[in-house]
Amino acid sequence: MNMKRFGTIVTALLVLVALTQCKKEEQPAPANGSEAVTITLDLKSNGGTRVDVNTTTGEVTYQNGDVIYVASGGHYIGTLTYNGTNFTGGITDPIVGEPLHFYFLGNVAPSETLAAGTTTTCSVVISDQTEHLPVIEYAPSNENYDSGATTYTAMLLNKCALVKFNVTTASEAATCITGMKNKVTVNFAESALTHSQEGNGIITLPAGSGEKWAILLPQEAAEAGEDGTAYSEDGAFTGTRGAVPTITENGYQTAGIEVSVTTEVNPGEVPVGAICGKFTINANGDQVYFSQGNLQYQASTNTWKFADNQYDYVGSDNSNISSTYSGWIDLFGWGTSGWNSGNTYYHPWDSNNSSGSTYGPPGQYDLTGSYANADWGVYNPISNCGNQTNQWRTLTQPEWKYVFNTRTTTSGIRYAKANVNNVNGVILLPDDWSSSIYSLSSTNSSGASFSSNTLTASQWSTLEQAGAVFLPAAGIRTWTSVYVNGFGYYWSASYYDSDFAYFVCFNGSNLYPYYYGNARSCGLSVRLVQDYNR
Repeated sequence: MNMKRFGTIVTALLVLVALTQCKKEEQPAPANGSEAVTITLDLKSNGGTRVDVNTTTGEVTYQNGDVIYVASGGHYIGTLTYNGTNFTGGITDPIVGEPLHFYFLGNVAPSETLAAGTTTTCSVVISDQTEHLPVIEYAPSNENYDSGATTYTAMLLNKCALVKFNVTTASEAATCITGMKNKVTVNFAESALTHSQEGNGIITLPAGSGEKWAILLPQEAAEAGEDGTAYSEDGAFTGTRGAVPTITENGYQTAGIEVSVTTEVNPGEVPVGAICGKFTINANGDQVYFSQGNLQYQASTNTWKFADNQYDYVGSDNSNISSTYSGWIDLFGWGTSGWNSGNTYYHPWDSNNSSGSTYGPPGQYDLTGSYANADWGVYNPISNCGNQTNQWRTLTQPEWKYVFNTRTTTSGIRYAKANVNNVNGVILLPDDWSSSIYSLSSTNSSGASFSSNTLTASQWSTLEQAGAVFLPAAGIRTWTSVYVNGFGYYWSASYYDSDFAYFVCFNGSNLYPYYYGNARSCGLSVRLVQDYNR
């Protein structure tokens, strides 16, 4: 293997920085008597434009919004944010006579809430590398802090390695490799970084075959992996990754590590745009696949799609609904598929019931049979999963009830409330779910709180790969007012009466698989399914 240090190959990876401190007398006196200082970090050694790491030269530069965390006296004391020219920000109570400590954590937000003067440790997980390379850097200032001094210097050193992977894949989704250390824990008290494996040690590379670069943390060598140590993010393909050599700080691995993700999981079975788990919906044993995310709509282009991630939702922007709105919405009145558009109550952007008629089919009819086209998934092609009509549908009220309350599963677990990637919601487990995949608390409990289970995006990836479904608490729209406060509402295809239809609803203390009470014109979430054909 061709292992070299970043510093040997590219001196630009050692970033020389100068800091300018505003004069103390220009700062307002802190209310608590502590010293608050504004620091400007001026980057002298690069052009100031950045999209991660230049993999040809290895140069590390920065982009707007990148954040450096500052520590002094064993505590976090503030952040500096890049504005296109330099890093600026406030720090509180730097210790006179000691250096300032600077940490660049790949522009990934720490898992913990940081409090200036109190926090002594924090951690970040660098699993997602689909859009940028999360470089980890650290350096102390060359000079000790002095309240009378205005300039400090430091040289940021990489505490990670740049590694190339040669990916062969049959999937259009991102490629995931496992068995890597992907978590950095910063100990501000000791100015130390330690590295560990979060979950299965997943690093997610960009989609497509070819040369892919990744940031790896220092770790011992890893042997070539068996089938399943590499897979497509959508769970449709699996494969292997080659042996990974010992990774050291400032490493630069140019000999590509082979990754092959070409074996189709359940070939010809899992539909495009679906989660791979099967869910029984009635006593006959019929099963469905859930879509990869909630349904979304763009009025200006008349385009429907599924959310990229199961925990994604639009939120307050649903208040912008109109026939020309160029943004996305995901809260819809009942049966507003766009079918029979001569009636305003069938439009997905409808915000009220001005016609005097209820939304959806008139009278006592479900979104089935003669009125099946009022179902969003029956009438509309979904652009990012096949783009054909008559592929998806909405569960009926008895089917939702069966999924939540009745079906038999291998583990005995049907659902659990959770917070996934900082989003509240409900996890549905497939019929063949094994408890050994991930331990969940307060399962099958409608009264459980969302905090019963807290999962990072990386941990959720493990469940999703095994077929788990997540219904985010995406809120509700009444006319053009949107309320997103830990509530989830999901339409069924079943009417209740001429004014109401059935839906699933849940919050932090209740869950009702079959409920009614909101007018059909209220905007609720839609999660479509596709029937499994044996």
